[in-house]
Amino acid sequence: MKALIQRVKKASVTIGGELYSEINSGLLIFLGVTKDDGKENAENLAQKILKLRIFEDENEKMNFSISDIQGEILVVSQFTLCADCSKGTRPGFDSAAQPNRANELYEDFVSHLKTSGLTVKTGKFRAMMDVALVNDGPVTILLEK
Repeated sequence: MKALIQRVKKASVTIGGELYSEINSGLLIFLGVTKDDGKENAENLAQKILKLRIFEDENEKMNFSISDIQGEILVVSQFTLCADCSKGTRPGFDSAAQPNRANELYEDFVSHLKTSGLTVKTGKFRAMMDVALVNDGPVTILLEK
């Protein structure tokens, strides 16, 4: 399981020209699910993200987590994070989980984030989405579990 995490001032998902979801200050998480992932990966990654100290304190040090600042979270499914670009110029997606399994683990991941009590919003699984964001920092981190 791979999560590309971006600290944002705001982020939104638009589908078919209609605003689907949006957040203010917090995290935009692009989530890729591989065929080797399971429920334990979803839980472990969610817990890691909730505790990840990437928000600044009064001394401009990254000492606060999303939980500490009570920020918002937007999770977008992103199977292209599972791309293998090691051969040729066309990405391969053999390592990506099949859609039904990926959706199940995506929903599991989101559920674990929601247990924090924070505002957690999502994109729409398998939809063509326009994602807009204002990256804060910029701070962008790739996690794998």
